[in-house]
Amino acid sequence: MLVKDWMSVNVVTVNTNDSMQHAINLLIENDISMMPVLEDGQLVGVVTDRDLKRASPSDAVMLDIQRILYLLSKLEVGAIMSRYPITLPVDLTVEEAAEILLKNKISGAPVLDESGKIRGVITKSDLFRAMISLTGLSHSGVQFGFVLEDRPGSIKEVTDIIRRYDARLISILSSYELAPEGYRNVYVRAFNVDREKLESLKEELKKQAKMLYMVDHRLNLREVYY
Repeated sequence: MLVKDWMSVNVVTVNTNDSMQHAINLLIENDISMMPVLEDGQLVGVVTDRDLKRASPSDAVMLDIQRILYLLSKLEVGAIMSRYPITLPVDLTVEEAAEILLKNKISGAPVLDESGKIRGVITKSDLFRAMISLTGLSHSGVQFGFVLEDRPGSIKEVTDIIRRYDARLISILSSYELAPEGYRNVYVRAFNVDREKLESLKEELKKQAKMLYMVDHRLNLREVYY
């Protein structure tokens, strides 16, 4: 899954000489928290809701409303923006993008093509949408968590059982994080699960592998085994 497939392509931008009030209005009107800042059509920075809050008058009690509005109209975006912004290429994976945002403690970043032109913006909300799609959560199926031996065929052994119950597999995710040596955690989500046969399916899966949990999203049923 690449950034270019999940980024927001309708990019709202501001110029360095736009007023701070104009930037605030754009953030509110478009329900966004970050905008690329352009100068002569080139990306020179980003401005976030945090930048705007930091630059706003800190003691409104001491200023009347006309004074505040006057200050906001005079202060330009170029004076408060974050320069040298972190940018992402269009062919980056969403996992790589998430790692960069997390590492740099930012909520989003402009996405550029090979020529340096802005093609979109990727934010934490976009990454959340990608994660939901990747895991198949929207199908409201049943997810099983397992601790499986790290050997060929271990995943197939449990998925074959699920398929025998005429369920359809939506996603299979695995991770070595927090798993014992020689094992891995595997998360399988399926839909079209016959709820009348769910107890029988669980018992058969438990005989095959160590189960961590079972979550039935349609019925909001949750069973944790560790």
